[in-house]
Amino acid sequence: MQKHTVLQPDWNRIDQAALGLIYGSITVLSLLLALEEAPATPHRPAIVLFGSVLAVTLAKVFSEVLAHAVQTHERILTRTAWSTALRGTRPILAVANVPTFVILAAGFGWISFSLAVSLSQVFCVAVLVLLGIRIGWAIHPKSWLPLGGAIFVGGIGSALAALKFVIH
Repeated sequence: MQKHTVLQPDWNRIDQAALGLIYGSITVLSLLLALEEAPATPHRPAIVLFGSVLAVTLAKVFSEVLAHAVQTHERILTRTAWSTALRGTRPILAVANVPTFVILAAGFGWISFSLAVSLSQVFCVAVLVLLGIRIGWAIHPKSWLPLGGAIFVGGIGSALAALKFVIH
């Protein structure tokens, strides 16, 4: 008799990436606030979005390398310092990929710019809601905490997304 295996998510990997995913989602939502409604150059918003997330990520890496040097009294150009600092950067940049490509699609004229922004916001809010559920579940699975986590973390993202519509 053949044994069936069920694919399970790698919760440990997701849990380790949670900080970067939340940081990236909120950074993207914040940057979407600043994008113009009708950009003069169609591909510029995608470049600005990813470039800004990359700049914020590099600033985070640099500050962590300096903090590591202060805490350990090691030089900043060590493998340990850089590997420690780079550990959480992939999730930040990974979150920015989907909105960047969606906004790039708008630059090519495949979808409207306002739809691209809305889809990007929905993606980031969904990431936050799912992480809120996971965080609540990790704390106490048989309680209201998964729902509370979804409402709290997703609410922050939703508020940023709603602010875009209020100010534009």
